[in-house]
Formats: sequence, C-alpha cells, structure tokens
Amino acid sequence: MKSIRLGTIIALTSLVGLAGLAGCSSASDSDANALTIYSGRNEALVKPLIDTFIEETGIQAEVRYGDSAELSAQIAEEGANTPAQVFFSQDAGALGALQNIDALAPLPASVATVVPAAYRSTDWTGVTGRARTIVYDPAKFANPPTSVFELTDPKYKGQVGIAPANASFQSFVTGMRLTSGDAKTEEWLKGIMANDPQIFDSNLKIVQSVDAGTTGVGLVNHYYWFVNAREKGGVENLKVAQQFTEPGDPGSLVNVAGAALTTNNATNANATKFIEYLLSPSVQEFFATTTFEYPLVPGIEGPVGPPPLSSIGVDPVELNELSDLASTQALMREAGMLA
Repeated sequence: MKSIRLGTIIALTSLVGLAGLAGCSSASDSDANALTIYSGRNEALVKPLIDTFIEETGIQAEVRYGDSAELSAQIAEEGANTPAQVFFSQDAGALGALQNIDALAPLPASVATVVPAAYRSTDWTGVTGRARTIVYDPAKFANPPTSVFELTDPKYKGQVGIAPANASFQSFVTGMRLTSGDAKTEEWLKGIMANDPQIFDSNLKIVQSVDAGTTGVGLVNHYYWFVNAREKGGVENLKVAQQFTEPGDPGSLVNVAGAALTTNNATNANATKFIEYLLSPSVQEFFATTTFEYPLVPGIEGPVGPPPLSSIGVDPVELNELSDLASTQALMREAGMLA
C-alpha cells in the first residue's frame, strides 16, 4: 500500500482549471482538411492541446464536448451518420460500450500497440491512467483504511464521502463486481449505505470536505488530492492525506482516458494523426505535469508525487468490461445509492 502524507515533498505545477464547458460544432464532410472530435474530456483542459494540434498540422479540428457516457450513447444513436471521427473519452467503459456494438474501427498500426496491452483494446487505446484512492483526515483516523471493504465498519459511520452519480465511482463499482463478484459488491454497497455516507456530486468536493474536517474519509481519483493542494497553495497547507489501498483491493482501480476512431472513419488520416498526437511525448508529459495523470506511453516519466503506476497492486481488470454500467447501476439502486 502507498500513502501520501502531509510531509510529502513534491513540486506542484499550475493546473489547468477543470470546470466543464459545453460546446458543439461540426466540420464539413467535403473538407478533407477537417476533423470532428467528440470529447468527454473537459474543454478547459484539452482545448489548449487541440489548439496546438491545429497549429502544428493545419487540420481544422472541430470539437463537441460533453459527458463521456452521453457522447458514447450519441455516437451509438447516430450510427453510420455520426459526424464524429474521433471519440476522446474520459472513461474506458464508454469506449467499451461502443466497441461492443461495432461502432469503433480497429486501431491503425501506428497507434495499435503504443501503450501496454492492459490499457488498450483492439478498437481503442488508453491515453492516460488514473487510480482510485482513499483520502482521509489524519486528525480523525491516524491509521487510515487500507481496503475499501473496511469502510462499512461502524467506526466510519457518517464519515465516508462518496459521489455515487459520478462516472468514476460507478466504474470503480463495476471493477469491484469484476474482481469480487456481484454478491460481495452488493453487500458492500448496502453496508456503505447503512453507515450513513455523505453524498457529493464530485471528487474534488469530497477532498475539500475531508480537508475542511467535515468528512473523515472519501473515495476519489488520485489526482484530485493534487488539485486541492494547488488550490490551497501547496501540500504544506493540506489537512487531508491520501491512501492507495493494499494489493488486490478494488479501491485502487486503474481506469484510463482513451481515444478511438468511429467505424466509418477507419482510414481517416486526420483522425489517426490526432490519436498519434495524444500519444506523443509532449502530450503525455503535459498530462503528467499539469493534471498528475499517469502517462501510458513507456519511457515517459510519471507525475511527481503519486507512486509509480506499476506499483499499484490492484487485481487486473479487463477495462473493456467496465462498459457493463447498467448492471452496476441496478445494484446501486437496489442498495439505495441511486434513485
């Protein structure tokens, strides 16, 4: 297990703001120099990257921003008529859902095997990785939980922060189903609800609440601890610490943001160039240094602060199988965690 405590010395770079902005435009089908991207990644984060891509290539990339699951569903509904040529998703499950209905094209050779096999499929490639973690208040819990299964203990009653409507949380629950089975997952969900959790609508708000002493522990993506540190002016100003769970525990699920070509754009040179760009050293380094996500291309240094991706001892999950969101949501509703 790995723990990031208050005394950890790291260099925090300025982070691009993560507030979501929605936008939509489409490229003309007759324009051979145009590219249409559906992006589940935040506009404030990735627009600078796309602007650089446009400047460097001369390709006029038009982008539709939105929630990854909603964009995935839209591509599925649009079918062969979708204007999307590239889908840049925040979540592997949204990509897997499209692969399962043959809405994605096999990856071209130039990007098919760039990242390790655990972080890609035949029809999509991971771009960056993120791990789930437990954040905690050392003043309340000097010995933090090392497994998410501990959080149903009565000593955490009223102290656990979760964001059940958040896609990352639902992917984590799906990963638990894959590694621990539906029965144990349902038992855990009901145990968490019986422990009177605090409900939030975002990971960052959970970290902030633990930092403020209002919540004792919380389940988040690893990089939100660093976002909070940036907002507080450095780790020395934090009262919240971060814990990577013990080997084999589903609490440190590694998910990816990834990209794919839609089926009717399998040979689109502009689309392929964009995915090649996302896997380029400069873009991989951008994510590592500005959002503390894990670069997936071998040879690129990881973010300063978190443990190496290779050391996170979670049971392996077939990321394409995170697409089974409906079954996860059904279990969560059964447990009273979702309406």
